[in-house]
Amino acid sequence: MKNWNQVKLVSEFNEQGVACYKLAGGNYVNEYYVVSEAETRKLLNTPEIVGYEVYDCLIPSTSQMLYYFKEQKKVTTANILSILRGALNYPLEESCYREHIRVHDISFLSSERVFADEEIAGLEIKYSKLTMVPDSTLMIGDIIASGETLIHCLRYVTDFYRKNGAKLRNIIIFTIGGTKGIEILENLTREIREFWPEFEGFITVYYEGIFSTYQDKGVSGINLPDVDFYWKDGIIAPEFRRETLSMCSPLFEKCIIYDGGARRYEIHEHVEEVLEFWEGIKERADKIDFKELLDEKIGYPTPISYEDWIEKNHYEKIRPADTKWLYRQEQGYIESMKNITLKELADQRITEFTDSLKKYML
Repeated sequence: MKNWNQVKLVSEFNEQGVACYKLAGGNYVNEYYVVSEAETRKLLNTPEIVGYEVYDCLIPSTSQMLYYFKEQKKVTTANILSILRGALNYPLEESCYREHIRVHDISFLSSERVFADEEIAGLEIKYSKLTMVPDSTLMIGDIIASGETLIHCLRYVTDFYRKNGAKLRNIIIFTIGGTKGIEILENLTREIREFWPEFEGFITVYYEGIFSTYQDKGVSGINLPDVDFYWKDGIIAPEFRRETLSMCSPLFEKCIIYDGGARRYEIHEHVEEVLEFWEGIKERADKIDFKELLDEKIGYPTPISYEDWIEKNHYEKIRPADTKWLYRQEQGYIESMKNITLKELADQRITEFTDSLKKYML
């Protein structure tokens, strides 16, 4: 991705248990933030969290970021765009209410894949209920992997505003998402400014990190390309890295979030996906190089020097006292994983997950 090697993670604030970082050095036209908080760390490290709790875990960090944007005068009047149904996981309306930001209206869109000869031929808006709030901030909550749905919906909305002779001030996006989102939003801003020169751009908040999607099936041979999120080539909040590496198994999960909609509404499908993954790991354990898998999950070949680790993680602007401790913790984690087999890890996760969510198993 353009300028990615020049990007540095810079601390913006740390208040009310919420750590906020901003990307600097990428020469981007938009603003990109990474936010870390106890509840979102728990959500992304614990696939056992399902149902309403998925939504609830996002409230503290979302509210704090909206308070910050209000204080910075980046948002005054708001209109929420709900891209069904992924948007229902994001507490934008509730967080606006908590931070005394007036929501003038909520718009709804449903974009679905169109198939031709059993192949995806494109996307089509199946349901639309749009309202206009001229010169306002449009707020969106969405998982950004390939970003195709987001592009399709944003073009639909901006066309709607233009046809009605109105424009948007800016767009704020909250996402559990990947690096591809930055490339997409940079291009969209340039596109939008061709007809709205005063458009301030996108402000994007990534929960816990800017992740990457697998481009193949991964070392395990199980991962889904352009769908499953992991750390490699991304930028991870130091707090999230610290918490993940304080436990044995979260780093090895199939995906950072799995299917957000299934976790909230079709919980039995989520349970099946998680168990299918770990059963697959158990079945292939003897054929998977554990060292190679660990390097893939942690994001780079090990061992790695402290200096190279800092550069790889974009941590040059983070306090050395924090990064040195985190580096040592990571080396300890790598060393500790030499004492466990992949089959043991899979057996442990299958037992834990089954015991926790057995009521959802058919």
